[in-house]
Amino acid sequence: MSGLTSDLDLYRIQMKNGTEVTMFILMGFTDDSEVQVFLLLLFLAIYLFTLMGNLGLVVLVIRDSRLHNPMYYFLSVLSFLDACYSSVEIPKMLVNFLSENKAISFLGCAAQMFLFVTFGTTECFLLSAMAYDRYVAIYNPLLYSVNMSPRVYVPLIIASYVGGIFHASVHTEATFSLSFCASNEVRHVFCDIPPFLAISCSDTSTNELLLVYVVGSIEIVTILIVLISYGFILVVILKIHSAEGRRKVFSTCGSHLTGVSIYHGTILFVYVRPSSSYALDHDMIVSTFYTIVIPMLNTVIYSLRNKDVNEAMKRMFGKNGCINKIYF
Repeated sequence: MSGLTSDLDLYRIQMKNGTEVTMFILMGFTDDSEVQVFLLLLFLAIYLFTLMGNLGLVVLVIRDSRLHNPMYYFLSVLSFLDACYSSVEIPKMLVNFLSENKAISFLGCAAQMFLFVTFGTTECFLLSAMAYDRYVAIYNPLLYSVNMSPRVYVPLIIASYVGGIFHASVHTEATFSLSFCASNEVRHVFCDIPPFLAISCSDTSTNELLLVYVVGSIEIVTILIVLISYGFILVVILKIHSAEGRRKVFSTCGSHLTGVSIYHGTILFVYVRPSSSYALDHDMIVSTFYTIVIPMLNTVIYSLRNKDVNEAMKRMFGKNGCINKIYF
């Protein structure tokens, strides 16, 4: 332990003498060991639930032929994204709760940021594609399989990933092109963009504008697609005379609209605002929420509350299976 402490002290001295950063120290929430143990157990439980729920849904969609339609293909891709999204950040976070050495290499941090932004942005695009899918299904259900054929939904999924990779490449390159010569201590639990701009000794005005305008543009486009899609859906709902028909439409779209609202709300709060309003400790809590909690909530919102998914789970595990005893 003393050897590790002396190495970090030596590294801080080298930093003050102008040496470029080769590693970063993720400061995390607190140094209180009891709080760290509590957070470790809490985040580990959430992570395991998230993995089992999301990867379980992917397996369910693959195995159950009744779920072989675009809606559930989109849902399985979203679940896979959430599993990857959580896995980029949480394992390192859990290790840091147990270790005094909270360092992460320069390249490791860049890779973490790239994957984090890739999966997060891909999810933004995918959620808007799912809104369009719901519009197509509700507007003309008889032609749904024709209008949302593989020639339509596969390019939408691919375009979501391409957009995510491009956006992540821009921000990762812009962030790690900066100089970090004043401090390598990052007040965060993972490699996010705002805390790195805060510790850079370069002029970060271009990066801040890039963050606000590029993320803002993506948010505007994706939210507009969602709003327009649900605007058309609302028109369809108003034409439905039976209460049962309206209830079915609301149940189909309600979970997706809930997930979209929570996800976009947290992103807008963290990224699309002036740098002068950054409060890193507060932002760290909000960032942790959409990194850890939202993927878990998506499991509940899209899976456990979905009638078709529940019935598929019953068919897979049998009427007397343990899953039925837990959820049904």
